[in-house]
Amino acid sequence: MKFVDEVSIKVKAGDGGNGIVSFRREKFVQRGGPNGGDGGDGGSVYIVAEPELNTLVDYRFVRFYDATRGENGQGNNMTGAKGEDLYLKAPIGTQITDLETGEIIGDLTKPGQEVLVAKGGFHGLGNTRFKSSINRAPRKATHGTPGETRELRLEMKVLADVGLLGLPNAGKSTFIRAVSAAKPKVAGYPFTTLIPNLGVVRVDNESSFVVADIPGVIEGAAEGAGLGIRFLRHLARTRILLHIVDLLPYDESDPVANFNGIMNELYKYSDSKDISLKDKPVWLVFNKTDLMLEEEVEEKVKDFLERLDWDGPVYQMSAVKKEGTQVICNDIMEYLIEHPEVREFEREEVTQEFNWPTQGESKVSDDEAWDDLSDDDFEAGQDDWDDGEHFEDGDTFEEDGVEIEYKQ
Repeated sequence: MKFVDEVSIKVKAGDGGNGIVSFRREKFVQRGGPNGGDGGDGGSVYIVAEPELNTLVDYRFVRFYDATRGENGQGNNMTGAKGEDLYLKAPIGTQITDLETGEIIGDLTKPGQEVLVAKGGFHGLGNTRFKSSINRAPRKATHGTPGETRELRLEMKVLADVGLLGLPNAGKSTFIRAVSAAKPKVAGYPFTTLIPNLGVVRVDNESSFVVADIPGVIEGAAEGAGLGIRFLRHLARTRILLHIVDLLPYDESDPVANFNGIMNELYKYSDSKDISLKDKPVWLVFNKTDLMLEEEVEEKVKDFLERLDWDGPVYQMSAVKKEGTQVICNDIMEYLIEHPEVREFEREEVTQEFNWPTQGESKVSDDEAWDDLSDDDFEAGQDDWDDGEHFEDGDTFEEDGVEIEYKQ
């Protein structure tokens, strides 16, 4: 399956159904009065976090999704059926952004979490809603409001506690194989890892953390060198960055220059995406110590730290022989416990209010504003349809700009 971690889609909620103009027509019932029903509300569009998905490839070819509209009202005061809501599935860690406004609509961080991305339209009103003591045969109904239409960007960022940085062939995949049950591809050539890999590291029966291995980053990645920097987004949610340094690079390059090149690319990406990658703690891990004598290792590490003026945590390991890996894992677990997680984006669950037009606002004047009728009020209005108790013979009143004279 192809790994896709960013897509753009368009969603449209269903329109509200229209209200209708209808009158009761029944044998032996004269002037039965209005009985036009309201339309149904349009269906809304939700995006749901699905634990079993790990890619957005399903949205690569189908880019438009719409919910069903509400049905129109019917006679006999029957309300139209509500449109069905549409639920779109996305992997956990997906961030949803409105392309037009740049607003972050939601962030899927929990299994089953639902985010409303397009609200369905409000139903139209039937002519029963406009009945009053002076307008007993209203011939007015309103249309349902249109559903929301939005263009969205879905961006998946893996949920991990620790992220691995380093040149291709530095030993990142070997490290994740050594400390977890994950089995990413390992080979003797650069760019073996083409997609992010996750591994769960168990320190003991009650403690564990997640490591994210991303494809190697090289100098010039911001301009498209290697696999580029688009996979750096998967480090945005991590709490520690392990920078794995190859003491014997395959191209015999300078490890210090390689380190500075990768960090520069990291900072460029952070500035361009306005995320806090450069504020995360970075731990240095020197790998492939088994390929040199101990004195050579110490000499290279000392020279590296002096040239870099480094004062952060430093570790040495041989990932292929699992030497020094357990110490690193223990220290990581201790750090994570001492520094509780703070998510980059965490939105409180609140009910979002939409400023829909008030019911009948655009088509009903103030003196004819409708009101919800209870069943008792409705029946009373039906019985009072032709009793004539409100007017006397010869009285006049105006309706829709026309003067009408009442005759008993």
